[in-house]
Amino acid sequence: MDNRLQPPLEDPGNGQRPQRARGPKVGIVACGAIVRELVAAARALGWDYELTAIPAQLHNRPERIPQAVQARLDAWAHRFDWILVGYGDCGTGGRLDELLARYPHVVRIPGPHCYEFFGGAAFHAQAAREPGTFYLTDFLARHFDGLVVQALGLDRYPHLQDLYFGNYRELLYLRQMSENDQSERAQAAAQRLGLVYREADTGLEELLQRLRRLERMWEERQRHG
Repeated sequence: MDNRLQPPLEDPGNGQRPQRARGPKVGIVACGAIVRELVAAARALGWDYELTAIPAQLHNRPERIPQAVQARLDAWAHRFDWILVGYGDCGTGGRLDELLARYPHVVRIPGPHCYEFFGGAAFHAQAAREPGTFYLTDFLARHFDGLVVQALGLDRYPHLQDLYFGNYRELLYLRQMSENDQSERAQAAAQRLGLVYREADTGLEELLQRLRRLERMWEERQRHG
């Protein structure tokens, strides 16, 4: 199996490994929508890692996510000290966690979805203030036409827009990386959907904090057998 970095829609322009390899060998099985951010986080943490990506399009068919993750884990399980699964629950209804419980050295990022583990407090504040919010990350803003408009058939059947988005009132763009700013595309998406546009600079700090906690948990487990 070819385990090189393979995002489904774009190459983040980064290699697999940080320049300074130290500590345990970490495998990352990631949703293609957060590859760029996980590469940046793994490098910031100084991990010795390899990453394989699962197509972001599976978010439109979340029941298929556990099976896709399992295929990667079964191919990779023996190669790493521990494996990070770069997903939240992501609409799997707990089935992803049921799968991961079979693998003692596999963990996933805590949280229901990437909006929450990128946005943190900004996400929770927005969700409490306006439940009818549609969220975009850098990746989803960049690929809005393909992953939303075309995938949902809005380009072919415009009347479906009200069916899918009639209960939404606002769009919040969560910007992770300033050098990858997608605010123009996010604003265009809000205009197309007829939603009030908002944005928040989240950076990667919330994600980094969660990954540090997972790393410490693994270290504690190693110390105590």
